[in-house]
Amino acid sequence: YKHELLGERLTTTPKNYAYLKIAEGCDRPCSFCAIPLMRGKHRSTPIEELVLEAENLAAKGVKELILIAQDLTYYGLDLYKKRNLAELLRALAKVEGIEWIRLHYAFPTGFPMDVLEVMKQEPKICYYIDIPLQHISDPILKSMRRGTTQEKTTRLLKEFREAVPEMAIRTTLIVGYPGENESDFEVLKSWVREMRFERLGCFTYSHEENTHAYALEDDVPEEVKQQRANEIMELQAQISWELNQEKIGRTFNCVIDRKEGNYFVGRTEFDSPDVDNEVLIDASKYYLKQGDFARITITEAADFDLYGIPVS
Repeated sequence: YKHELLGERLTTTPKNYAYLKIAEGCDRPCSFCAIPLMRGKHRSTPIEELVLEAENLAAKGVKELILIAQDLTYYGLDLYKKRNLAELLRALAKVEGIEWIRLHYAFPTGFPMDVLEVMKQEPKICYYIDIPLQHISDPILKSMRRGTTQEKTTRLLKEFREAVPEMAIRTTLIVGYPGENESDFEVLKSWVREMRFERLGCFTYSHEENTHAYALEDDVPEEVKQQRANEIMELQAQISWELNQEKIGRTFNCVIDRKEGNYFVGRTEFDSPDVDNEVLIDASKYYLKQGDFARITITEAADFDLYGIPVS
């Protein structure tokens, strides 16, 4: 960032939200990932520069900031010699015009628990976190060099839910990693069933050159990888449908992202754009404006979509 260029940023997202990159690079040694090779070591952007950029975005009409980094939880260790995500959130929450702040790409090891306190104290911080976990079978986690175990990860997520019971947790998983056998996959599938993530994506392992895992044999056939991914997403669709049924009759504050066909399309604070649930409102009966916030009562629910009507 250069101070003289802070006002020059162009956004390619709808005018009501923008991504705010708080750091570049990564110090994690994950075996399957080439990002540290491509982008170097973790480098945090100073809080004052991020606040200036947030103020600039707010002046352009942005109301939602989506904080991103290869590893949010590492933020500040290089600049301030401590994990400083909570302090950054407090500073961004003071920016006028910003109404939602969302967290993407946390890491399960070394998560700064004071972030949960800020989430409860600052109304602008969405009850939402994206924390890619990749797998949960201990042998696979060890080979992936994730620095955690099933027990530690499960305990962390339970602490999340105890601290902020309404939090929506999004995660992503990798299936078909070298050496993943049926037992490893069944452990993962059982754990997904137990944890009941609000949001989840699943990808098949890709054998990337120059990664630590490239030295391993890519021994899971492609059709098996795809079948396992399909099974996880079928399970998640059922979980998502069940969780969405619980929302019928409830009223949520929603942001309106766009009009599409016969519907206005919005999101709750528990949903990130492009990857999560959307709230559909009949455009033939109601008029809503892109970027506005509206109170929406949910009347119907599918596996990944909600339908609702505005509250006068």
